[in-house]
Amino acid sequence: MEAVRRKTRVVTAGSLLIGGGHPVSVQTMTRTDTRDVEATVAQVRQLQAVGADLIRLAVPDREAGAALAAIRRRIDGPLSADIHFDHQLALMAIEAGMDELRLNPGNIGGGRRVREVAIAARGRPMAIRVGVNAGSLEKRLRSDRVTAEALVQSALHQAGLLEEAGFRDITLSVKAFEVPLVIDAYRQAALSTDYPLHLGVTESGSELTGSIRSAVGIGVLLAEGIGDTIRVSLAASPESEVRTARTILASLGLGPPGPEVVACPTCGRCELDLAPIVRAVEERLAGVKLPLRVAVMGCVVNGPGEARQADIGLAGSKGAAVLFRKGEITGRLPADRLLEAFLFELDRFLAVSDDAEADPAAGTRGGLPPAD
Repeated sequence: MEAVRRKTRVVTAGSLLIGGGHPVSVQTMTRTDTRDVEATVAQVRQLQAVGADLIRLAVPDREAGAALAAIRRRIDGPLSADIHFDHQLALMAIEAGMDELRLNPGNIGGGRRVREVAIAARGRPMAIRVGVNAGSLEKRLRSDRVTAEALVQSALHQAGLLEEAGFRDITLSVKAFEVPLVIDAYRQAALSTDYPLHLGVTESGSELTGSIRSAVGIGVLLAEGIGDTIRVSLAASPESEVRTARTILASLGLGPPGPEVVACPTCGRCELDLAPIVRAVEERLAGVKLPLRVAVMGCVVNGPGEARQADIGLAGSKGAAVLFRKGEITGRLPADRLLEAFLFELDRFLAVSDDAEADPAAGTRGGLPPAD
């Protein structure tokens, strides 16, 4: 049973609505030098194509700040600016038309500068995320051991500086590396405020370990109804961050409709090399938004049953694989070119499905193409 989502205020970041029961959004951060406009625009577009809702750009200096306007003109969709230390960079980002600031009010120089940023942002369709990490607590809250109480207290204090200046479109994040600390901090934040919460496990690690740590921390909170936007922070490509985040949401039924791949874990009964087929299928489905299930099975015990329940799937053995569409066997695929043949059939299926979605009657005109 799906958890009841925590009630929050609604925050506007350009065209993206965060909180208030709106869909949980996925964020990531570019790896390009923001001063390189061409490279940054190209990466932003690629990240949008794989499903990022809000993309953050590092703004380390005035030259990067000056590049924001050129990037903004070429990108449709929400962009965030990551600001530290220099409040002038925040003012440049606001003037450039960025949709969100990731800000730590405690490190941009005091109340007067916070107020200047808040006044400049007021009345615009933009948000400010107050981001507190275990490694960047205010001095007054630092101790030998970082606590959830300190993270939440710091975040609320800094958000209060913006509220005092009349700015209310605020989201909070209280990140740490230790997953139990992350869960505790966000639970406390959820009880303490109505701000939308941005979930994440910071410095979580490599693609494998970071994905697991993030899935545990973010997944527990989302399952409790806590969280309005997420980032999976990985020492890997930002595309991997987005795909992992989308998978976490899909596993909890929180993501938009899209494809899911069912695959054998493989054992001694499996007579096919399934791993490269599964990888290729997932790559082919990247960016596809149709709600469909694809099965890649190499087990004679569970394979036919799983493939029969999928929209399209294969159940293979050493000699060949049986192709299923909508529960029916529609052909056989040769073992010597199994991957090529199945991707061909998958493309045919997607083409017909796309036509049917655009024109519901199209799906009934002659049905699916026959298997070879």
